[in-house]
Amino acid sequence: MSVRTRFAPSPTGYLHVGGARTALYSWLHARKHGGSFILRIEDTDLERSTAESVNAILEGMTWLGLEYDEGPFYQTHHFERYRAVIGQLLDEGKAYHCYCSRERLEQLRADQMVRKEKPRYDHHCRDLRTPPPADVAPVVRFKTPLEGDVAVQDQIKGTVLFSNSELDDLIIARSDGTPTYNFTVAVDDWDMHVTHVIRGDDHLNNTPRQINILKALGAPLPVYAHVPMILGTDGQRLSKRHGAVSVMQFREEGYLPEALLNYLVRLGWSHGDQEVFSVDELIALFDISNVNRAASAFDPQKLLWLNQHYLKHLDPAHVAHQLSWHMGKLGIDPAQGPELSDVVIALRERAKTLVEMAQASTIFYQDVTGYDDKAAAQLTPGVLAALDDLYTRLAALTPWTAESLHALVSAVADAHQLALGKLAQPLRAAVTGKTASPPIDVTLQLLGRERTLQRIERALDYIRKQSKD
Repeated sequence: MSVRTRFAPSPTGYLHVGGARTALYSWLHARKHGGSFILRIEDTDLERSTAESVNAILEGMTWLGLEYDEGPFYQTHHFERYRAVIGQLLDEGKAYHCYCSRERLEQLRADQMVRKEKPRYDHHCRDLRTPPPADVAPVVRFKTPLEGDVAVQDQIKGTVLFSNSELDDLIIARSDGTPTYNFTVAVDDWDMHVTHVIRGDDHLNNTPRQINILKALGAPLPVYAHVPMILGTDGQRLSKRHGAVSVMQFREEGYLPEALLNYLVRLGWSHGDQEVFSVDELIALFDISNVNRAASAFDPQKLLWLNQHYLKHLDPAHVAHQLSWHMGKLGIDPAQGPELSDVVIALRERAKTLVEMAQASTIFYQDVTGYDDKAAAQLTPGVLAALDDLYTRLAALTPWTAESLHALVSAVADAHQLALGKLAQPLRAAVTGKTASPPIDVTLQLLGRERTLQRIERALDYIRKQSKD
């Protein structure tokens, strides 16, 4: 049977990095084995599930490039199926109606706590002999075996034993008839022929309950792999207080999806000392059984290092595609200026994030309306003649290439007995309003003749005005 994995988020918020790593591991396992990756939206929590959260999950999956082969499937579309399976379990005596009131259950729990017992249902309605109350809408409970153990053969944690005597007769349908989480998961995994369940280890305690349901249904058991949680730098479970935890927040902050994927896969898995992997390498090398049992700490600096690596080494056209979105956030139309891929090449050694790159790119697309203090200090009467001469020569320069521009700036500096930097820095201040940019020849090439001349002319006027004042 071919491998079938699934990612099954609840749409009660954004796609967080822990969920994204689980999805990535499931996706890689399916791709490695030529199988199918299924997206299932577990939306039976009707009060907390929202369409906005569904969209956030789908958006995050798309941005990361984790394409799914089937789905998205929604549990709320399968209520008829769940009702039928619940009816089957009731008919076969593997489930029962429970009429216990909330007050009785709360008192039962309180008494057990006083006796220092583990709180659980006492099977009061399991073999009810008296007629049930007519005015109570019952829940449906699953008949958990009273004896024996459930052995979870986990591909990460090894064999984990659970005693049935410690498990509850869990509710599988509420009093309004809606099914509950553990039941729907088991039925869906069965119906979707899921062969491998890869999920966070916070679900490990749910696994014996789901196994018992699957066994009661005569369904095959999937292989389980429970992935350790992700911690913050303080050793606590990763949360909003540690910074970005939403996948799309990382996009907002200027990270490339390749960098985040590469970082997430290494949070718990490794291949020797290799740090950087292409997607094809990950598919070939990833093995779920090699995931560490211990939790991993999220290191923002390591992610930033990876992001800078990818900015430098990915195809500039691909980086430009990601950068374009950030340019739009700044109100810039990247079509109104140099090719964005050329800008990427010019700036990729200087930026750690796409946000930094986008901000540094504005000089090529927006007018310079002023000079920062350091730039203004470069625009002095001492460079007026050289800048004026350069303006005239640039107006006639052909071709407009980095090489010809470099040669011309050098020639003008020599003609005015200036070191190259003594002209290049005022020129940079004139055309960018700042004292930092890519090499001046590259900067002028990207700006183009018209923008360059306009800005030099403005700087000349500024120097003359300063001189008069």
